[in-house]
Amino acid sequence: MSYGTPKSDEPPMLGIGQPLPGSAEPVERADAARNRALLLDAAQQLVREHGVDGLTMDALAKRAGVGKGTVFRRFGNRTGLMLALLDHSEQKFQAAFMFGPAPLGPEAAPVERLIAFGRTRLLDIEVEGDLHQAAERDGRFGGGPYALHKAHVMLLLRTVGVEGEIALIADTLLSTLSAALVIYQVEVLGYTRDQIGDNWEWLVRRVVSPVPQVE
Repeated sequence: MSYGTPKSDEPPMLGIGQPLPGSAEPVERADAARNRALLLDAAQQLVREHGVDGLTMDALAKRAGVGKGTVFRRFGNRTGLMLALLDHSEQKFQAAFMFGPAPLGPEAAPVERLIAFGRTRLLDIEVEGDLHQAAERDGRFGGGPYALHKAHVMLLLRTVGVEGEIALIADTLLSTLSAALVIYQVEVLGYTRDQIGDNWEWLVRRVVSPVPQVE
């Protein structure tokens, strides 16, 4: 599926990382990028198993089987590691909904992609909620990742023929996936991720269903 040129009310489409300048890129650069990704995959596993408090520079070094100094050289400090992990997780999510398999990727029907988009995001928030919530507090909620999510949702809404202020409708849908709200719903109100996901699906199906005409 091609995203094409955004309409005037759409946020700009943003790419996933920057391509290498050419095939002559040094092998060391490629190895370094691959090793960094492996470290971040290990960090993501630690967060999913032990929560964000379980992700320390020492724990990551042990999990990845490298020296602690290697971790510090890669990320500087724990804050740098957290930001890098959030970017890593976001890039994997973007790649999945833009290019991945169904139901999240382009081979699935638009409504099923919308539903999968929300359910997948909820999984990320469940296991990395503190990171997502911190990013929202730091102002990244309105930055590049959100702009891409919004453009993606707007495209799917237009594809199924939803009418109205598409940008506002997309914002309304995405607001239900705010990490702060989801964490409150889970930790304070006692809802499960599946319940919140079912509500997301209910909302999506209502938005894309034609409004009955009143005679």
